Amino acid sequence: MIEPILTIVIPCYNEEEVLPETITELHNLMTDMVSAGQISNRSKLLFVDDGSKDETWEIIYKEGLRKEYVRGLKLSRNVGHQNALLAGLFTAKDYSDCVVSIDADLQDDIQVIPEFIQKFCEGNEIVYGVRKRRETDTFFKRTTAHGFYKVMRQLGVDLIHNHADFRLMSKRAILELERFKEANLFLRGIVPLIGFNSAQVYYDRRVRKAGQSKYPLKKMLAFAFDGITSFSVTPIRAVLLVGLASFFASLLFGVYFLTLKYSGETQTGWTSLIISIWLIGGLQLIAIGLIGEYIGKIYKESKQRPKYTIDIDTSSLAMPPHLRKNISHGDELFKLNELREASETN
Repeated sequence: MIEPILTIVIPCYNEEEVLPETITELHNLMTDMVSAGQISNRSKLLFVDDGSKDETWEIIYKEGLRKEYVRGLKLSRNVGHQNALLAGLFTAKDYSDCVVSIDADLQDDIQVIPEFIQKFCEGNEIVYGVRKRRETDTFFKRTTAHGFYKVMRQLGVDLIHNHADFRLMSKRAILELERFKEANLFLRGIVPLIGFNSAQVYYDRRVRKAGQSKYPLKKMLAFAFDGITSFSVTPIRAVLLVGLASFFASLLFGVYFLTLKYSGETQTGWTSLIISIWLIGGLQLIAIGLIGEYIGKIYKESKQRPKYTIDIDTSSLAMPPHLRKNISHGDELFKLNELREASETN
């Protein structure tokens, strides 16, 4: 069997607390897999620094000098988790047979990655990592997550239940993913649309060892809303239905009040009037806001701006083994400007 070239892509944003342990665990795993003949010795770990404000890039860079498989991709600014992930996938595809994406906190179980490779060798172009259960989540997060998947199914969006961004994609699958040009890429919904042979691997999610989650409630809600509006026009149709229902209800009430007027039973009162005004006004504002969200997405698509800009790419820079062995903790063989120039020439 030909040993596939694997690249593991890890988006990072302010992960200095957990990153050293993450690098060590993943490097040890890759070393074991190479020794076992599961993957090629040309495999890599590609850490994508998404414009971190702490020491994340310094850690990636120095560990890349010491460890054989570690490489770094530094983005010029923070572009968000999904775009940073895309930057890693599209960079890694050039020298990989398959790419695994995983978050830097390693809450996803890296011990199932060999099973990913096995599924890939069996002919699957995409392998999804799926959580067995959500016992480590809070009640609120567990309930809202299940509700989100249920809503997406009702809207006709094909999502893998309890799957996030822990997956394997073949080079062919990533090339197809690259053809999706929209700016609002919701990867959990886009990847199943590719349609290639796929498999699922189940695992237990671990507790975060250090640092803080980069997806607080506000970001999770925004992410869910972005996913809904990126894949379905059902919300706009729902607004249309509410508008039609309000229109016909107003006709019925009009007939009712006219009947009361001609029968002489009308009573003046502000309560019903104020309630009606506020109700209709609120519905109109919601409708305008929702339509504005879709118009905003069209606006973003029309600009066709790049999703990310790569500042430094060490994935193609080779480091002689005899130099790597002599590097101490504080050594820096390249100045930052020289490293940028080396990335550009490669």
